[in-house]
Amino acid sequence: MSESTINSLIQLLDDPDKDVYDKVKDKLLEFGSTVIPKLEHVWQENDKNLIQSRAEEIIQQIQFKSLFYHLQHWINSSQKDLLEFWVFTTQLQFPNFNRTAYTKRLYKLATEARKSIQLINGDYEKIAAFNHFLFHVNGFKGNLKNYHSPNNSCLNFVMDSRKGNPLSLSLIYMYLSKHIGLPICGINMPRHFIVGYENELMGDPVKFYINPYRKGSILSRQDLSFFLKKENIKEKSKYFAPCGHVEIAKRMLSNLLYSYTFQGNKQKSKEVIKLLELFKQY
Repeated sequence: MSESTINSLIQLLDDPDKDVYDKVKDKLLEFGSTVIPKLEHVWQENDKNLIQSRAEEIIQQIQFKSLFYHLQHWINSSQKDLLEFWVFTTQLQFPNFNRTAYTKRLYKLATEARKSIQLINGDYEKIAAFNHFLFHVNGFKGNLKNYHSPNNSCLNFVMDSRKGNPLSLSLIYMYLSKHIGLPICGINMPRHFIVGYENELMGDPVKFYINPYRKGSILSRQDLSFFLKKENIKEKSKYFAPCGHVEIAKRMLSNLLYSYTFQGNKQKSKEVIKLLELFKQY
């Protein structure tokens, strides 16, 4: 279709006939992200609520369709990069999220973190130095005031505010650790995601545990057992072992679903449910 055809379709956004609008919407959706700038222009330049709401609806559906496709590709790929997944989930809340800018900021933070531990020997000593860098020098901490906000699951919010939930702070911890040579893995504990320091020796795969939500406090296996007992949760071996990227991705989406449900945001809740359905094979 030509640009004039697209413009003609956009002019029909205020048609009172819903059947006409549905056909217009379907045609515009076929164009994908290429029509978003025109729709945004119409939204900004028009004061009619009907046109604005319809333009916004089409933009959101185009953006979600793209996000759905990319997550589907991520699930089917052999290399499941967690940062890439985090970008996708952030775009669910912030569609215009600047991936390049925040990736550069993370890389810069990793470079600074490497310097903070390069002269340190010993596993516990390195973690102590890294914790000091991340939580005291850079001020990352748990968002106790707005714990259930979906923003806590978004990379840009966590980087800008230095606040997050247990999983998002663990993801920051894991990303930086990977780039500075610390053997950190995710631990998918019920109700509270943490990380573990992997054991290079035979036997227990985790030497000790770390709680990024509590400024990197060190935990033992006994501490985790006590937590489970306190929460009336039966112990399972998987609660103490490193988890895979798919588990982390599902945990992130589950967190978002809870946050949107808590907010009463039905539209976003439906979108997250559709994304979670992609993981049925796991």
